[in-house]
Amino acid sequence: MADAAASTTLLGIDRRVLALAVARMADAMGNSFLIIVLPLYISSDAVAGDAFGLSTSLVIGVVLALFGLASSLAQPFAGHLSDRTGQRKVFVWMGLLAFSVTNVAFVWADSYTLLFGLRIVQGLSAAFTITASIALVNEVSEPASRGGNMGVYNAFRLVGFGAGPIAASVLVEAGPFPLGALGTVTGYQAAFYIASGAALVSAVLVMLLVRDPTGITATRDRLSIAVWDPRRKGLDAIFALGVVTLTMAACFALLSAIEPTVNARLDQGPIAFAVEFVALIAVLALVQPFVGRASDKQGRRRFIVLGLVGLVPTTLLQGLVVEPWQMVVVRGLQGVAGAMIFAPALALAGDLADRGRSGAQLSVLTISFGLGIAIGQLIAGFFVQFGFVVPFAVGAVLAMVGLGLVLTQVPAPHPARA
Repeated sequence: MADAAASTTLLGIDRRVLALAVARMADAMGNSFLIIVLPLYISSDAVAGDAFGLSTSLVIGVVLALFGLASSLAQPFAGHLSDRTGQRKVFVWMGLLAFSVTNVAFVWADSYTLLFGLRIVQGLSAAFTITASIALVNEVSEPASRGGNMGVYNAFRLVGFGAGPIAASVLVEAGPFPLGALGTVTGYQAAFYIASGAALVSAVLVMLLVRDPTGITATRDRLSIAVWDPRRKGLDAIFALGVVTLTMAACFALLSAIEPTVNARLDQGPIAFAVEFVALIAVLALVQPFVGRASDKQGRRRFIVLGLVGLVPTTLLQGLVVEPWQMVVVRGLQGVAGAMIFAPALALAGDLADRGRSGAQLSVLTISFGLGIAIGQLIAGFFVQFGFVVPFAVGAVLAMVGLGLVLTQVPAPHPARA
């Protein structure tokens, strides 16, 4: 049960959720700069030295994927640690501060080894921020408002995540920027500085506006993630929702690792690509609060099923489009499908989680999202050599696997949330 003393604001959303959402919006904007900037930075020959024999498209996929891989590996331990201490805020704050430092360090990243190292450190930092944030939102939420809170939190975060690529692409194309006696700053450097500043602003906001919920008892349980439910003789429902989240995230991420290939196929520049990338994020941010609130009243599982049904064609069609406007439309439709999966899945996992252990239990979904992003980027970087449509076809198959898991392995915890 949420903290009874917590006051609410617009539409019944807890003030702590709004404060955390705004902070994560600023952080997400800075972090999403890198999704657009790093592929262009690598392709511009700004990075010297041995690329370990990897092709440009694959090394971009690896650089982007290392973040998700490192974060996914660390999240069970980060979530468990916040459960054992009974603290959330300090982990969010420390992760954001580490993000600020690593973002600015890209200014001096002139080798692949350094790029890989920075992405790993960023992933480790994200593990603490992500798990503690989701646990905090879950713990201040009543079951009847959990879907709405998750939707609002994700919406704000996605607004920042969507604004970043547009701003980053403009900076790259408009640079370099003369600073008088201070010299000149390239578009890439400007993006890294702004990303660092955004993470620092987020850390300050969390420090000033967010507090831990009362009544959370530190757990002494050992770290464990349930995979099998012997009572149902099937997969643990939270674990199954994690796999579904992984398939969704992989479908989202296919486009980002093959930016140069997409631009060549559609005869466009980085700004057009940023618009296509952001189309999904914008629709996710717009639709999620409404879907989350609807799932509080009409049930979680039915929205997840409908979303996965829509995810299959909207993923495949991205490999078939031949015009930039077509990619924007299809990405937007994919955003609608994703919105029907994302907030309801988090809320359903929160319904099923044990109070005081939600940091570790909900980390299953946050791990899966980061791992799915990494897998999608690697799939795209590897399979695009066999044809532009191939990675998107693989993603569509993954979405069908996720649909099968929901239909067979995810029961409804309560008739009202079937």
